[in-house]
Amino acid sequence: MSWFLSHPLTWLVATLLAYRLGVHLRDRTGHPVAQPVLVGVVLLAAALMLLDVDYETYAEGATIVTFLLGPATVALAVPLHRQLGRLRGYALPLVIGLLVGVVVSVGSAMLLVQLLGGDELLARTVAPKATTAPVAIALSRTIEGVAPLTAAIGITAGILGAVAAPTVLTWLRVREHRARGLATGAVSHGIGTSRMLHEHPVEGAFSGLAMGLTALATSLLLPVLVPLFLR
Repeated sequence: MSWFLSHPLTWLVATLLAYRLGVHLRDRTGHPVAQPVLVGVVLLAAALMLLDVDYETYAEGATIVTFLLGPATVALAVPLHRQLGRLRGYALPLVIGLLVGVVVSVGSAMLLVQLLGGDELLARTVAPKATTAPVAIALSRTIEGVAPLTAAIGITAGILGAVAAPTVLTWLRVREHRARGLATGAVSHGIGTSRMLHEHPVEGAFSGLAMGLTALATSLLLPVLVPLFLR
């Protein structure tokens, strides 16, 4: 049994099955909480805890999934290419909106941490939360945050965005597909983008665009914003 639990193939298969179950639940129920990533995280975390398997063992098996995140992210350019015509006349509002979004995201996170009594280290750690995990980890190290915690917070933000963003945007009467996609991609990166791709092709394409541009803008602005929001 210990050999089976420590074998890399075991956890690769478990990861794929957990995600597939999440897809099945989403398609069958349509419930916002039934997001494949959330379902997969819950199932795998429960399995690792119940079977007393350490994360390093799991990570060894899931290496190929981690590797494929790169090509999957690049592949988001395909739906955007199909929607290029919708970018006409939208470039300036898009850039302004994303730049404002980065400032609000970084500033609100850091100020909230400090308001609730958190220290400077935690404020630095949460600052890049809206960027995709590899970028967030690199930025966290650059600004002297705790990179693993940044990754965990970023993934949590992505899951929350995937679950709540479409409903919240509908409540706010945001019905323009491009705006819905940009808003979601700017705050919940790849996980939110996967949800928007399922919702509507235009929303998915613009969410992927927002994810990439937000990562770029955050990389450029974060060194300037962090000192401004530290009290």
